[in-house]
Amino acid sequence: MMIKGRVHKFGDDINTDDIIAAKYLVSTDAKQLGSHCMETIKPDFIAKVKEGDIIVAGKNFGCGSSREHAPLAIKGAGIRAVIAKSFAGIFFRNAINIGLPFLESVDADKINDGDVLEIDLSGGIIKNLKQGETYRSQPFPEFLQDIIARGGLINRVIRCIKSR
Repeated sequence: MMIKGRVHKFGDDINTDDIIAAKYLVSTDAKQLGSHCMETIKPDFIAKVKEGDIIVAGKNFGCGSSREHAPLAIKGAGIRAVIAKSFAGIFFRNAINIGLPFLESVDADKINDGDVLEIDLSGGIIKNLKQGETYRSQPFPEFLQDIIARGGLINRVIRCIKSR
């Protein structure tokens, strides 16, 4: 699976309240949540995001509460993938559940706001087309790629049940 998009860069310790403020948790609609994504730390974020863009961040992305709203807001904003130096464990699971791909890369600091990346999930290869560099990440296992391709864990489970 290949993903190509423009980078929106964030720092370390981006928590779930930074991703989507608690006052918006009355909704589970991805588009509605996405319209408020990152507004407390980068108010112009939504105005700059285009469908298919990529978030790149430092360490401990998605720390804080266990709310599934955070990756849902990211996906609803049109973000296609998240790359960070590390992720909070609960964010990792929630992202998979809703079909949002993420990659850990020690080279996340080398990627700049506005760079254009091409990500090969199956190979764990991140190409920075603007800088002409290539970075490595752990390849996404096939079953996780299938979950992502189907839009989340529930959709994959439904498919498995129907194919019995």
